[in-house]
Amino acid sequence: MPDLSPLWLTLRIACFATLFAFGFAVAFAWITARFSFWGRDLLDAILTLPLVMPPTVLGYYLIVVWGRNGWLGGWLNEHLGITLMFTWQGAVLAATVVAFPLLFKSARAAFEGVDTEYEKAARILGDNEMQVFFRITLPLAARGLVAGTMLAFARAMGDFGATLMVAGNIQGRTQTAAMAVFDAVQVGDYRLANTLVAIMSVVCVTILVMTNKLAARRQGGTRQ
Repeated sequence: MPDLSPLWLTLRIACFATLFAFGFAVAFAWITARFSFWGRDLLDAILTLPLVMPPTVLGYYLIVVWGRNGWLGGWLNEHLGITLMFTWQGAVLAATVVAFPLLFKSARAAFEGVDTEYEKAARILGDNEMQVFFRITLPLAARGLVAGTMLAFARAMGDFGATLMVAGNIQGRTQTAAMAVFDAVQVGDYRLANTLVAIMSVVCVTILVMTNKLAARRQGGTRQ
């Protein structure tokens, strides 16, 4: 029986990364979709940068910020004794940053697709901004948010470069499925490689099919 522990670790990392990315992505997406301010396009570009940046370069930036001698990592290490380098929590950090842009762009498109007349009507009826967001905006943007969340989860599962830079490839501790596939191919363990590749391929294809169905339903609802 092939060792599937890297797969379970990958799923745990992807779940935490998607959860963290969701909160930040929804907040920034709503701000950039609903408010016009100086530097909005620049902010959008910076938030989307991990989507096009080489993974090793992104990993280097994470080390500069969160490493033991980094801007934030140094303070955490010195004052709280916390280090994210070469830990599964560091892998979560890397996966969160990598997955964030997909969720952010999907969420922004979903918020921009919500008719603001519904929000105005809710305000006229006495709802405050938080009530408008949770009662009107969020439900109407739900399909886009769910689709973006699934894409972010798939991206978090498949990250290699940034996670390797931050968390390393420590068997049993930080070795994700992508790294396990690489190591298995290097040593000729094609049984393990084929098993992990098959499982991850099925998961990713399923996610993409579900995302396409959500997008089709959303477009159909918009036409109506």
